[in-house]
Amino acid sequence: MPDGNPPDQIEAAVRAVLGTLSGDLTVTEAALLGELEALGREVKRAKSEIAALSVEDINESHIPAATDELDAVVEHTATATNEILDACETLESLQSKLDEGSAQALGNAVTRIYEACSFQDITGQRIAKVVSALKAIEARVAAVTGSFGSLPSAVGKRADATEGEQLANGPQLPTNASSQADIDALLASFD
Repeated sequence: MPDGNPPDQIEAAVRAVLGTLSGDLTVTEAALLGELEALGREVKRAKSEIAALSVEDINESHIPAATDELDAVVEHTATATNEILDACETLESLQSKLDEGSAQALGNAVTRIYEACSFQDITGQRIAKVVSALKAIEARVAAVTGSFGSLPSAVGKRADATEGEQLANGPQLPTNASSQADIDALLASFD
């Protein structure tokens, strides 16, 4: 009895058709059997391709890591923007101590900085769209893989990253980053 997975349903359909056949096949029966066999091969091919993609890695590692990195970009951008805005407020407080021409030039420069800081809001909106798209892709991949049941492990799955790849992985998320104390201890060990 099929368990509801497409390959099992196809196999059950083929067995049902074969069970009703007796003697020579008619042209219609042969065509139906050929179509069912082709469909079975297509499902098997698709299942193999999905397995080769290491879907588990995509849903469990790659997409969540990408969304975490993008969230970190938004957070760091907001922090940097707030620091820039604080510095602008300090500059504005100095305007009254300057001559009129210098105060006007400083005011104009600070206004341009304020205007340029609008990038932070736009960047956050665009990154939110990318995160939303990644989550939609994750859901679709999960739905496709769920319809095929458990998939075999990918053959020749990539080995762990080499030492060089591990070292060249760029800025760390705050939860994975070394603390300043760890960095100071490492630098002190070179003395």
